[in-house]
Amino acid sequence: MNQQEEGEKVKLLGYWASPYVSRVIWALRIKGVEYDYIEEDLENKSDQLLEYNPVHKKVPVLLYRGKPIAESEVILESIDETWKDFGDRILPEDPYERAMARFWARFLKDKLSPPIWKWFTAQGQEQEDAHQAAVEQLLVLEKELDGKRFFAGEKIGFVDLSFGPLSYVIPMYQEIIGVKMITEDKFPSLSAWMANFLSSPVVKDHLPPLDKLRLRLQAIREAFLNDRVKRAKGRCTECQTQGALQASIHDN
Repeated sequence: MNQQEEGEKVKLLGYWASPYVSRVIWALRIKGVEYDYIEEDLENKSDQLLEYNPVHKKVPVLLYRGKPIAESEVILESIDETWKDFGDRILPEDPYERAMARFWARFLKDKLSPPIWKWFTAQGQEQEDAHQAAVEQLLVLEKELDGKRFFAGEKIGFVDLSFGPLSYVIPMYQEIIGVKMITEDKFPSLSAWMANFLSSPVVKDHLPPLDKLRLRLQAIREAFLNDRVKRAKGRCTECQTQGALQASIHDN
């Protein structure tokens, strides 16, 4: 695409480990939109990030024609509408199907992500309970997918982009913990979807550095467990809260 025809070049403020930033990158690839990527230091946030996202002060932020857009799901919809005549549509044309796509994206945020994150950062009975809760929600998702290549059918869409980071994050969680959550026998559709998503041309060459991410996730889990031990012994005076740690990788 000739960006000069569309105005100034698109800029994306991001962070390498953020799954929300990955969603936006994949959406831009689907549309064939060229962009400049600006890596943010989340421990020392730039004046640019604070200016363009003063409410949440998080990545991703998309800049187009000098106007900033924050929140990954909002950005995905904006990309789809701004470049609706380029590449595949991200959201369905049908109003009902569009509403359902948003519903499943909300399902991820409200119902699925919390127990998966708890499972990864807890241990003992708390971890077992979180595992059971996550599996219950994954079974709902398995039924919804029902053998389709992607949630949108034969091509990646809004729901796939929303769930996309789980395709590489959950295997890392499983490896670090040493417990399988998604298996081919219990979740055949989800297992196939994960493989299909990761092998898609718009995704496979635009993943975060997985080895580096695995080390980061390992460190985050260890920090959570150490803090829990200190809290249990009443010696944790400077423990980081779950929200702060979670935000360090899950900035939206």
